[in-house]
Amino acid sequence: MDFLPISLKLQHQPCLIVGGGAIAYRKAQLLVKAGAIITVIAPTIHDDLLALVVASKGQYIAREFQADIALTEYRLVIAATNLHALNAEIYALSECQNVLVNSVDDVPHCRFMLPAIIDRSPLMIAVASNGTSPVLTRQIRTQLESTIPHELGRLAEFSGKWRSAVKDKINTADERRIFWENLYASPLREQVFSGNIAQADQLITEALKHWQKPKGEVYLVGAGPGDPELLTLKALRLMQQADVIIYDRLVSAPILELCRRDAEKIYVGKARSNHSVPQEGINALLVKYALEGKRVCRLKGGDPFIFGRGGEELQELCEANIHFQVVPGITAASGCSAYAGIPLTHRDYAQSVRFLTGHLKEGSPELPWSELVYENQTLVLYMGLMGLETICQKLIAHGQRADMPVALISKGTTPEQKVVVGTLADINAKVLEHEIQAPTLTIIGEVVNLREQLNWQHQLKQL
Repeated sequence: MDFLPISLKLQHQPCLIVGGGAIAYRKAQLLVKAGAIITVIAPTIHDDLLALVVASKGQYIAREFQADIALTEYRLVIAATNLHALNAEIYALSECQNVLVNSVDDVPHCRFMLPAIIDRSPLMIAVASNGTSPVLTRQIRTQLESTIPHELGRLAEFSGKWRSAVKDKINTADERRIFWENLYASPLREQVFSGNIAQADQLITEALKHWQKPKGEVYLVGAGPGDPELLTLKALRLMQQADVIIYDRLVSAPILELCRRDAEKIYVGKARSNHSVPQEGINALLVKYALEGKRVCRLKGGDPFIFGRGGEELQELCEANIHFQVVPGITAASGCSAYAGIPLTHRDYAQSVRFLTGHLKEGSPELPWSELVYENQTLVLYMGLMGLETICQKLIAHGQRADMPVALISKGTTPEQKVVVGTLADINAKVLEHEIQAPTLTIIGEVVNLREQLNWQHQLKQL
């Protein structure tokens, strides 16, 4: 993050703009709207800009900028001339005097940036690209403008009026957050939007009167195989309202970024022979935080009910009489196979698909090998990287042909996705050659041969 977005309170504060043209006028409009007092220094000035200066009770100084000006008299400075050297000089002087400065369209000479703004006063929404793409920023602002109701400002103003009363009634910040979230999801929102403030006042009065400390709850959420765009809408909503996020190592960083920023985040990742928190400890954490009245999001890669031990965690919650919700996610078999261009079923090649875990207990395979040797069937092995050689040998030993196609997908659906294709006889050597790393998914079956034709990810890269 190159710039920290902040809101400046500029009512009745002196601000300096150097430049008198159209660019200076656009910046002055924002400052005047925020209540600033504008001083403009320029040899000539645009008529509309001069009108803004007068309206703000500021002043126009009709001359060239000079280095002896005391910039510390101003809250901020905007260099809006068409002379790059002059803008750079203004930046250097502002830096020496510790004054915030913005050189228009010159990112290296900016101490602050002016974002594109969606004004729903008192609610303000800013969109910024830190000067890298102003056109894209404006496009995003336009898209958001059409989806954010104008009445949200009225709701924010209503909330501000009641904030002290809510704080007096509800002691803790977490409980107040839940109160407001519930309120915004209630009929009160529409009453405020419609201007029925008296009715809204009655609704919030009743809500405060009957408020009780909320009970804890656990959301068992499938985060999918890695691509954040594969999250369900419900998963995203619950991730953003949870007080505590308990996540494993298969949850990608971009997905974790979508969780509520101020939520407590607890890593309980488990890798082969390296369990940062054992399963019993994870179960205990879920119960502990829920009993404290927290909304807990148990975030799991893939789908929590497919080799995710989600059922075990829910059994623990049932015994503790804790309420929970389950949000399925796209399991790795579906996500990784789709992103690799390998359909798991096909009328000509596979009429069934079987999901298996590739983890081998203490190095010894515990799979029903004779049931797996079937020509028109796709096998999908989760977490089978370490036991891949043994698995291939066992399948061949039980009658599967050695040239059966195999695909191993590493970090599927993410930008780091790698796919290695071979056969039962040579896939292990190819995996070692390409230095494949976990997490992985292995697909065995004739459908693997369709990858060359259906590899849409490769086609996208060629566009």
